[in-house]
Amino acid sequence: MKKSDEFYMNLAIEEAKKAADLGEVPIGAVVVLDGEVIAAAHNLRETSQNAVTHAELLAIQDACKRAGSWRLEGAELYVTLEPCPMCSGAILLSRIERVVYGAKDPKAGCAGTLMNLLEDERFNHQSEVVSGVMEEECGSMLSSFFKEIRRRKKEEKNKAKHQ
Repeated sequence: MKKSDEFYMNLAIEEAKKAADLGEVPIGAVVVLDGEVIAAAHNLRETSQNAVTHAELLAIQDACKRAGSWRLEGAELYVTLEPCPMCSGAILLSRIERVVYGAKDPKAGCAGTLMNLLEDERFNHQSEVVSGVMEEECGSMLSSFFKEIRRRKKEEKNKAKHQ
């Protein structure tokens, strides 16, 4: 029985929660090949202090190791936030067939929002894009995270003002 996009997006959401527990932006990604999860990852930029440790890149890297190839033909990537330009490039270069994401990214989304690198026929590979899967849950997790950061910063500023 083929599992649904929602099933795999729930796994990506679980990864995003792991990122949030670490104080990272809550983004999770899962790579599926032949109906089997071969890699799962979450953002680690703050933890690693490395700009390229996005959930998608970490999941792709692990999937390539497990598949024994840089070509992930036939693979699907589930991610809670629309991929940025860097991640979209990695998706194309690794030949991922299908990308399913939750929330749109109005500031860096390159799978349909700002541009669509993944379905651009000028590249030698294209990925099918499915957007908005569990969008509300994915988006609210991100909104809550950033709202809490703003609240903490305001609280710290007020605390410093009164000392």
